[in-house]
Amino acid sequence: MKKITPWLALACFVAGCASGTASTPAIWKVSDADNSVYLLGSFHALKAEDYPLSKSVMNAYADAERMAFEVAPHELQSPDLAARMQQAALLPGGQNLQALLPEASWHRLSVWSQANPSFPIASLNRLEPWFVAILVVNTQAKAQGFESELGVDRHFMAAAKPVAKPAIGLEKASQQIDLFDGMPLQAQQQLLQEALDANAADNARDLEKLRRLWKSGDVNGLQRETVARMRREYPDLYQSINVDRNHAWLPQVQAMLDDEASDETMVVVGALHLLGDDGLVQLLRKKGYRVERLK
Repeated sequence: MKKITPWLALACFVAGCASGTASTPAIWKVSDADNSVYLLGSFHALKAEDYPLSKSVMNAYADAERMAFEVAPHELQSPDLAARMQQAALLPGGQNLQALLPEASWHRLSVWSQANPSFPIASLNRLEPWFVAILVVNTQAKAQGFESELGVDRHFMAAAKPVAKPAIGLEKASQQIDLFDGMPLQAQQQLLQEALDANAADNARDLEKLRRLWKSGDVNGLQRETVARMRREYPDLYQSINVDRNHAWLPQVQAMLDDEASDETMVVVGALHLLGDDGLVQLLRKKGYRVERLK
């Protein structure tokens, strides 16, 4: 079986059924004596046919008096966010991407650039590998029909805005940028190399598999295809992208539960963050909260 690449795991972290069939992603209700928090795993890019979402998800949204996302809507939707990311990814003067990559990777990137003229190689040569990897992955996903504007997080951001439902972020956009910008060069090279090496047909098949698992709420399948392999094959990346952030978010979710005056909250984060022993679901269960998966 083709092993999962780290960027593919990020697709579940950056889902097919017939059109019109409700998606039934896994959702949990975490409670104490006073209030509850709903935990919904997001696919950050989906297709129009992945909507509507199940009644259990929409009932949780209706019950929640506020929303929490990885990054607050006003930051994620800021028109300057992409520019800030690209600015962070600019290589210092005198450096270029070609010098940072193995010759084979640079050749593959040149071929990819020729096939995607919106990304001329001269422009890519000024950027760090992590940012170029994101460009490659997003371009491939978009070619397969995945749209970030249709991701679950953006779906609920759009729903909450006209009804003025409060929405907060568990971290700042700058923290997400720093996470990638601070990756060791070897990890950045690996992300880019595997994004370029991957066969387009294999990528399409694997992304569709993850989409189906998410859409049907197959927690065991998602965990097997993402968490288990990423933890085994890319432990450092898994630690920084998943474990460290989960532990940073945990006290914030606990505060939502422990504050008697706190409103019911729906937390929407990448599905990767809810799965396995390192996921928020299990971490909250270990803290003694009542956790139930909604059917």
